[in-house]
Parts: sequence; C-alpha cells; structure tokens
Amino acid sequence: MNFIFISPNFPNTYWHFCECLKQNGVNVLGIGDASYDSLSNELKNSLTEYYKVGSLSDYNQVYRAVAYLSFKHGKIDWIESNNEYWLETDAQLRKDFNISTGINSDDIKKFKSKAEMKKYYAKGKVPTARQAKIPDFKTAKEFADLVGYPTFVKPEVGVGAAASYKIKDEKALKDFFANKIDVPYVMEEFITGDIYSYDAILNSKGEPLFESSAHFPPSMADIAANGWDSSYYVLDKVPSKLRSLGRKTAKAFGVKSRFVHFEFFCLSVDKPGLGSIGDFVGLETNMRPAGGYTPDMMNFAHSTNVYKIWADMVCFDERRLPESGDDHFCVHYGRRDGRNYKHSHEDIMAKYGDKICMQGRIPDAIADDLGNIMYMIHARSMIEVEEFKAYLSEV
Repeated sequence: MNFIFISPNFPNTYWHFCECLKQNGVNVLGIGDASYDSLSNELKNSLTEYYKVGSLSDYNQVYRAVAYLSFKHGKIDWIESNNEYWLETDAQLRKDFNISTGINSDDIKKFKSKAEMKKYYAKGKVPTARQAKIPDFKTAKEFADLVGYPTFVKPEVGVGAAASYKIKDEKALKDFFANKIDVPYVMEEFITGDIYSYDAILNSKGEPLFESSAHFPPSMADIAANGWDSSYYVLDKVPSKLRSLGRKTAKAFGVKSRFVHFEFFCLSVDKPGLGSIGDFVGLETNMRPAGGYTPDMMNFAHSTNVYKIWADMVCFDERRLPESGDDHFCVHYGRRDGRNYKHSHEDIMAKYGDKICMQGRIPDAIADDLGNIMYMIHARSMIEVEEFKAYLSEV
C-alpha cells in the first residue's frame, strides 16, 4: 500500500501515525513545506520518501508532488493529512488521482461549512442551535431579534475559535460588522453550557473502533481573544447520551474510515425546543482528530495507542489492539508567557512529577487556543482534575 501523508510534521506528534503505518508494512510518503533536515528523526525513520514543496497552499505544487511519487512508487492508495487546514487539499487530490479511500471534493462542503452541517444534523435527528447566514447587518439583526441576545457569530468555514465572537447586544453587532474580516459568517442562538467532544475512529462501515470524550471550557473564543490560561481534559468514560448522539451524527454524515472529532454543548440551563440541563446539543463536526495533543491525551487516559488503532483501520479495517480496561482522566493545562504564577515549573514538577505524562512548549501556531507552556497529567478523579487546575492557575 502506498500512503501519502500531507504535512506529517505538524502537529509534531503526528509522526506516530506514519510510524504505525510503516509497522503495518505501508509505504509511507510525505509531502510538506518544511525542510527535510528540520524533520524529527522519528518522522524521517517512518517515511520512505519525503517531497518538499515551496508551499502546501499552492495546489499545483502539491499536485506535481503527488504525480511524481505516483510515477516513482506506483498507484497511491491513500492520501491524508488528519489536519483540518488541508482537508480540501486532501479531498481534491483524491478526486484528481482517482483515490476512493476518503472524502473527495464533491462531498467536502458538508464537512467544512457550518451551514451545511445543519442539514445533516437534522437528518440524524440530532438537536442543534438555530442558525442563519449573515451577509449583512440587516439580516443579522433580524435573526438576533428572532432568537434574542446574546448570539454567537463565527466564520461559516473555519478552524477552532478563530475570529468567533459572542454578540451581547445591537451595539456589539454593529461593531462586529464594522471590523469583521472579509469571509462569510453565520450567527447562532447562544447556548449556555460546556463543550464536550465525541472522538472516534470509524471503520469502512462507519462503525466505531475507538471512542473517547473530552470536556472543554465554555468559550475557547474568549480564551483565545483574552489570552487566558487554557485547560481541558479527556474523560475516563464517554457519557452514554453523548455516545448515542455521536454515533447518530457519524451515520447522518455518512462518515467512514476516518478519525473524527464532533463537538456538542452540554446544556447547563434548560433550553426550550432543544433540551434540559445535562442534554447534549450538536455544535459542529470535524473530520480529523481533535487538535493539539489531544490524541496523546486519549492514549494516556485509556492506556492505548490511537495511532495504531487508526493505522490498523487503514490497513485492516479493524481494531487489533485490545481495550486495556484501565481508564482515567488526562488533564491539559496551558500557561501563558509573561504571567507571574505563584507556583514555578520546579514546584509543579516536584508536586506532580510522578503523574505528568507530557510537558513542554506549545507551537506558536496553536498557542492562542492552548497556551504557551503545557503540562499534562493522569488523574483518577474529578477532584484531582480540579486540584491540578487550581494549583497551576494560582497567581
């Protein structure tokens, strides 16, 4: 099998995907815009060949790279980046090179557009907030008058919390249109609740080979905009209601042979027409693994290897790694540069050294959402989760 991995060096733990493919006998070919010398030794050892392009954003360059690798190594069986930013590139390459494994460009819109997503949530009978496209102030005001303030605006196509805002009143709405970036936006009724994810690796029938869940802060947008500390955690178990809705969402979207990250609100107040406290409401779908180091957090929380489970899905369409039965929480805490914390790095390592499973600096490209310096620990209870967060945040 010939597998082309787009941008295999980012995030920097993605070399594990390539390593596990290689261990399964796959010929792994990388395409990226980083120099070969800058790649980690682990990634270099996992690739048969690496083709550097001047820019991954230049489709013609990437197309020529695929054509060259195809000529040299034979027909390409898979193309994947597992990265939101390159999903459209991946899909177009599959179409152009007649690769049937994965999403092609004809289907990508329903996975990228937050407006298109609503149709498929409805198909799966998954409750979601009301939404409208807002090309101008008049349209946005009419929708806000219908659902009431506050509302939430975000790019129709976008990644994470970038350029997303809570709109508290009409003045804030006017300010938004006076300063907004020139991309299509949608507005949604505001949901009060926490964000949970349903993360899964699905086989060719859309059946889950692995499932996990993470709990995120109420507003990643506020964290990014205000430069606050960032913390979230992977749960020890997937809540049963969330598991059911996650599976319904996967079926409604027709997702197969992928690592997916679906986001849901867990209502903290009753919302007429949507649900009661504790119910889950669909937020958005992402046809790639959860961002940052979350795949590693899943490994730590479930004592498993999601990279291998994914590689076995690609190669054998089944899970070959047994469940460990040793499930607990994994907590990420991201601190900010320049903040005067009460407890130093040395204090943290002395107190939590035996529980820390990963620690280090976060790449600047994802630091707005995740902080600059990251600490990650195992935790056996929510009490331990909250104690860890409190200790690291104290100033």
